[in-house]
Amino acid sequence: MDRVQLVLLGLPILLFCSDVVTLFAPLPPAGPEPDKAPHAFQPGDPSAADASAHVEPQVDGPGSGTTVDLKFCASCSYRGIAMTMKRMLETSFPGIHVVLENYPPPFPKRALSKAVPLLQFGAMATLMAGDQIFPRFGMVPPPWYYSLRANRFGTMASIWLFGNFAHSFLQSSGAFEVYCNGQLVFSKLSEQRFPSELELQELIGSRIPDSQIVENLEKDLVLDDADADDAMTD
Repeated sequence: MDRVQLVLLGLPILLFCSDVVTLFAPLPPAGPEPDKAPHAFQPGDPSAADASAHVEPQVDGPGSGTTVDLKFCASCSYRGIAMTMKRMLETSFPGIHVVLENYPPPFPKRALSKAVPLLQFGAMATLMAGDQIFPRFGMVPPPWYYSLRANRFGTMASIWLFGNFAHSFLQSSGAFEVYCNGQLVFSKLSEQRFPSELELQELIGSRIPDSQIVENLEKDLVLDDADADDAMTD
């Protein structure tokens, strides 16, 4: 075999080995948390103004202490919908913490998606050097090999396109799962649809601690009574 054929055979094997190592490698350890202690600035320090400009004010609203996880299929182009829902929730419940995260497919589909590039390059290598590969295994090149090799470039394009389609399908989960404080409140996998903005707002609002809701209602009632007294006085 010449150098070109060795490269065509060695490249898919190298890619497959790297994918297998990445698939089964343990997760990296979490990095140390940054020091949250406030930094003391000396009077007249010019960096104090820059640091104060980057400090985000903490919002204390009805959603304080509530975390919503939006786990969606990133390969299904659901990120735009997730961003829309995130902005809606942050506007409806100030102080809420919304986390966007990819929802991976099941492990068998992930493992098969790793094998697709190997099959692609293996099929292309067989198409390019099959007349030398088959005899090494004591086989005679079958008739379909010559028919495919007669239209070599069309066959390679078909292998590439179908391989990319299979890879995209195996990486997609079709999920849009909504968790509120660790509890599942909506699942696209079971409902087979997306939640509406009003529906998601009601689902999250019903799981906000009652003490916060009552406190906000009391504030609204006090403001309404004050407005009514002012109107009567006028």
